[in-house]
Amino acid sequence: MSGESAAGRRARPMVVVVTGLSGAGRSTALRTLEDLGFFCMDNLPTVLAPEAVALCERGGMTRVALGIDVRVRAFLGEVGNTLRELEAGGQRDLEVLFVDATDETILHRFGETRRPHALSTSDRDGAVAVLDGVAMERARLAPLRARATHVIDTTSLSVHELRRMVIGHFGPASGRTAGMSVRVVSFGFKYGAPVDADLVFDVRFLKNPYFVPELKALPGTDPRVERFVLALADTREFLDRTADLLRYVVPKYEREGKSYLTIGIGCTGGRHRSVVVAEQLGVILGEGVVVAHRDVHRSDPAGPRRRSPSVPPPEQATQSELAAELSPLPQPVSAHFKVRP
Repeated sequence: MSGESAAGRRARPMVVVVTGLSGAGRSTALRTLEDLGFFCMDNLPTVLAPEAVALCERGGMTRVALGIDVRVRAFLGEVGNTLRELEAGGQRDLEVLFVDATDETILHRFGETRRPHALSTSDRDGAVAVLDGVAMERARLAPLRARATHVIDTTSLSVHELRRMVIGHFGPASGRTAGMSVRVVSFGFKYGAPVDADLVFDVRFLKNPYFVPELKALPGTDPRVERFVLALADTREFLDRTADLLRYVVPKYEREGKSYLTIGIGCTGGRHRSVVVAEQLGVILGEGVVVAHRDVHRSDPAGPRRRSPSVPPPEQATQSELAAELSPLPQPVSAHFKVRP
């Protein structure tokens, strides 16, 4: 029953009100929520907030964050009514995140940025003016702080530590949002590594089915090629060791708020070894992992075709493939395209 209720809670739209003292890190918290996939609006007039959230939901945006500070005075005066409207009688999950810090810390941060406090009206020197503004701000925000579901004291936190705490409250590990998307992509180094790959593994050390005549023309998705590659002791050890590494690092990437992770598996041409290994890693990593093969359908440059004087005979093409097999340096992608003068 508890699992069903949790699932129902996650299915409901979520609204996060982000507020707190000026200089305590409200903007950082709001940007972090934006990175987590929330649609963020800062300093929206209070009268428009419930309607804006409803419009976002009709547009398919079910996770919304609202930045509120002391300049939105109407919100602070009607905080109870506005929060009830945003909650919509329990149809939405409403969270209030309040960031706080000591007066000394906020004074120091304002001194570094040399910005005036939003409520400062004092004619005295800068430090006194900031402290007067902070005192007024604390008084005005007290009702909203009392309604907060999360209070983060940033006095001793760095920007990165604050970001991690917000991710801990609202990121994938909290169960409040979808988990990180993982994609495994096979590719050929001769065509260049994927530019979006976060992790790249080179499997060119494995025995190449390209040099087995009955397997050469087959893709890595063929069961015969799969059996050949998986029968190698090096393949089994590589899969075991790589799976252990990924089981360790993937949750840590997710904890840091990464929305997606692309794992590249490369061999020479991207047709045999990398395809088999990528498929196996997809199975090992489990449900939800997307496996794609970028170069598996590329034509074999040494295969049967009509030759022109510029195309080397098959024996030379085989030698070129062997050279690429042994070389640790991939050929440049630009070599496969003609540049217009």
